[in-house]
Amino acid sequence: MWLSQLSGWPGREIAVARFAVILPAAGASSRFQDMHYKKPFAPLAGRAVWLHSLHRFSQREDVIQIIVAVAPQDREEFLARFSADITLLGVQVVEGGRERADSVHNALRQVKSDAEFVCVHDAARPCLSELWIDAVFQKAQETGAAILAVPVTATLKRVDHSGVIMATQSREDLWEAQTPQVFRRDWLLEAYEKREGFPATDDAQLVERLGKKVHVVPGSSLNIKVTTKEDLKLAEQILKVLPKPKGLGPIHPFAGDDLWR
Repeated sequence: MWLSQLSGWPGREIAVARFAVILPAAGASSRFQDMHYKKPFAPLAGRAVWLHSLHRFSQREDVIQIIVAVAPQDREEFLARFSADITLLGVQVVEGGRERADSVHNALRQVKSDAEFVCVHDAARPCLSELWIDAVFQKAQETGAAILAVPVTATLKRVDHSGVIMATQSREDLWEAQTPQVFRRDWLLEAYEKREGFPATDDAQLVERLGKKVHVVPGSSLNIKVTTKEDLKLAEQILKVLPKPKGLGPIHPFAGDDLWR
């Protein structure tokens, strides 16, 4: 992608890296315990959870493609409920797999060849700041692989199956991984092609297996992942203090309909 530079030499142009964004939303949401909604599709401050994640990327000039992965059994209802958002924002929908990594792999196969980097962000992580995206995108461009993460501050206990503490673990040098996680497209493709069923818990782990260095960008404790219904209450309060995405228009008139009830 080329953008004209408004300052400096007349007619000078600068190259801008191209990013594809994958939003995995195909999980079972077993801990969410809601008979009507899976967590990415639950209402949050007037929009579904996943739409908050989507809108953080949809207005960026460096994002050329957004892909959401949904469970095959959810696809028909997902398309019916979110057709306006999908069409307006040019979102591509793919079917997810049994594991999160399977869903990401399915989406990765559809990434455009002119995307130089791939960003994977949890669809159920709605409290995202554009500043954090800027930082992790920039670091990925500099190094090839970068993720948001926060230092572990809690005391960690190793516990046996009966609930008895076996040891207190040192938290020195420990960080809790978050998303977005951003990688050179060729690195992530190779990482998934060589996965061979490896039970990775995030994308960075697969890239690490290639021997590539993945860099950490300090994130925030506000960048929570919705796991339980109680998390929705916290997320709603966090959204009130985060800057709204640029260019975010009015809530879609059908955004609050309970079409999945």
